[in-house]
Formats: sequence, C-alpha cells, structure tokens
Amino acid sequence: NMNKAMEARKSMNEVAPVKISFNDMVIKAAAVSLKQHPAVNSAWMGDKIRFNDHVHIGMAVAIDDGLLVPVIRFTDSKSLSEISKAKNKELQPKDWEGNTFTVSNLGMFGIEEFTAIINPPDACILAIGGIKQTPIVKDGEIKIGNVMKVTLSCDHRVVDGVVGSAYLKTLKSLLEDPVRLLI
Repeated sequence: NMNKAMEARKSMNEVAPVKISFNDMVIKAAAVSLKQHPAVNSAWMGDKIRFNDHVHIGMAVAIDDGLLVPVIRFTDSKSLSEISKAKNKELQPKDWEGNTFTVSNLGMFGIEEFTAIINPPDACILAIGGIKQTPIVKDGEIKIGNVMKVTLSCDHRVVDGVVGSAYLKTLKSLLEDPVRLLI
C-alpha cells in the first residue's frame, strides 16, 4: 500500500533540492532492506557464495541495443536526494559495474507486475510494477488504496524462498511507512 509513500513524497518534494521519485524511494528501501537481510546481498560465484559487505544497487535501464545497469554505490548510506542525483548524473563506464543487487522498474510503462531475470552474478533482482488505485479492505471497510506490486527473483543456490520472503516483508514495511527510510 503506497498511500503513505505518496503523501511522504509530496511533502519531501516541497523542500527537496531535487525531485524525489517513487523509484528513488524503492531503491532506498531495497538498500536498507539488504542491510537487514545481508544474505540477499550476495552472489553466486560458480562454486561458492560471495556475501557483499557493501550495498551497490544497480538500476536496470533499457537502451536501444539492450540493457544498461548503472550502479549507485553505497546506496544504503545515501539520502533520497543523493540517490536521485546519482541516477541522473552523466554515466561513465566505471558506473556500469560492481552492483550487488539490481532493481528493475517498469511501472512508468503501465506494467503492473512482471518477473525480472537475475543480473549475474547477483543472487536477486527486484521487479517493480506501477502504482494502481485498487479497492482494499481496512478496518472492515472497502477503501481505495494505491497498490504497487513487486516481485523478487532469487537464485535458489544462494537465496531460498524463506530468506527472500523475509527480505520482501522488510521492504514492504519500509515502503508502507516511508518515514523509516529517513532514520
């Protein structure tokens, strides 16, 4: 339920030095969640698992010839404004490698939900759909909520369903109460 995220984004954009997008909020929530679930921030290295100490989020971006994955380094320690600025900077070749986790967002294309393919050697990729007004039941009443669907693809050699679902639970709680991203 993205109702609180929508309210928070509106308030933040009244004072932020750059425009904060929902994508910025998802990237920050993904990074903070990785710090709480470090097993998800890992990679399959052929015959062993590498657990990454740092959180470097790759943001899948479509280009004419395929896909680029610019990397936002140390994402967990960046503010939402810093994440927004990092996404919009001029890309250098060094900015296209070293991600430890990838986010793919097709919401801006009207896609509600999809399954993204893992970007090796990452163990996981998070697919983000668009926010859609949806009837939800709250306190026994039907209300209109703004719902966003996410899908986590996991390489089960590294991250099984229990670990992946714990990560998603944390991500959900951060996006549904985004003030926690500012702490």
